[in-house]
Amino acid sequence: MKTNKEVYKIWAPENIIWSGWVRPVPFIGINENLRVQEYEEFSIPEVLYIKEYQNDTAIILDLPGSSAIKEGLALAKLGYRPIPIYNGTDEQEGSSCLVDNHGIEYSLMLAADVLDQMDFKSDAAPVFLTDSNRMNSQKMSVKIFDNSWDVYSQDLPTPEYLKSHGIDKVIIRSDMIRKDINKIFYKFQKEGIKIYFTEGYEEPKIIKLKNIRYKN
Repeated sequence: MKTNKEVYKIWAPENIIWSGWVRPVPFIGINENLRVQEYEEFSIPEVLYIKEYQNDTAIILDLPGSSAIKEGLALAKLGYRPIPIYNGTDEQEGSSCLVDNHGIEYSLMLAADVLDQMDFKSDAAPVFLTDSNRMNSQKMSVKIFDNSWDVYSQDLPTPEYLKSHGIDKVIIRSDMIRKDINKIFYKFQKEGIKIYFTEGYEEPKIIKLKNIRYKN
């Protein structure tokens, strides 16, 4: 079994321009005591909404649990570079929490073996991976650890940085556009980045995000 540092280096190699956005938080929980027996077999799904790599397009997968990691590998087969931006922390042993991150940690570890065998273009466009369960903030008891989290602007490259690398489109793949994602990509939209959306079964359609009031 690889150490958490080894897994992190596979996801964030030094020679990749997007590595600075790989969040180290979930890799801290990867160790020899990881509860692997709790999780189902790791499998890579079929992607229906995009058939080929597009070097002018970045993708963000806002999917529950470890689903984005698996789908990220499917997109990696097309040529996209998966960049995990998970920021959820683990609960203390014996306690309960709002967001379960153990499956994400386990999948990052297993996916690293697959990712390590892949070849990418040095300038491969990114697919950002995040957990749609991150905003589960309905705390019913003081005994439950609130480890909900949001995606912030600093968790993603700026529109200017994307455009400087030839990217002027972003596909949001999710069941809905959550408030934190809307806030970020509304600003991208204003800076000339075209925003597309798909639930995964249909071709991405261009959308116009509205400026909604949202307090982090």
